[in-house]
Amino acid sequence: MSAYAQHPQWDIPPIIKDIMEAVMTNMSGGQWQSKRGRRTMFGPGWVMGGPAGPGPWGAGPKASRGDVRLAILFLLAEEPMHGYQMMQELSDRSGGMWRPSPGSVYPTLQQLEDEGLIEPKEAAGKRVFALTDGGRDYLENQSEPAPWEKFNAGSHDHFVGLRDAAFQLGAALIQVATSGDESQVEAARDIVADAKSKVYEILKEDN
Repeated sequence: MSAYAQHPQWDIPPIIKDIMEAVMTNMSGGQWQSKRGRRTMFGPGWVMGGPAGPGPWGAGPKASRGDVRLAILFLLAEEPMHGYQMMQELSDRSGGMWRPSPGSVYPTLQQLEDEGLIEPKEAAGKRVFALTDGGRDYLENQSEPAPWEKFNAGSHDHFVGLRDAAFQLGAALIQVATSGDESQVEAARDIVADAKSKVYEILKEDN
């Protein structure tokens, strides 16, 4: 039995919770959120939930509603898709830097349908959307590149590298928290506390 299972009253340091949340948000494609008053193996407030907002790593370059609109049309020019597929594709093509929320995707789909640029169809028992002839004509008159390109620029490689390193650290912490004994958990806490201090020292150097 892990140390945290034996001591459910332990309070997990905020830094470990932040890293765990980042890991779970990444692993679940944005479907991880905390809810107060619920207890899991990580303590109160850590449960799987509905679509969450931007995690602790931010959202990269700012997206506009026009980006969502154009991105949907670009995707549908390749093949019919449903809303969830579009969100997943945009996340994949932007290297995880951009994942529009259902609250921005579905109203945009309705607007595009109202404008006659896309139309719903049935495919394998699912409702998908496809470009109309009007939608294809609209895209042919566009000179802008696919919106996800600006989220996948090389200038963000350093940011993605930092995020991925934190995900790997978070995965290791989860393993210690779920299978380590008391002394191993305490050792991990000390390592994280030391790492946090060193990161803040980097920021002090710039000042």
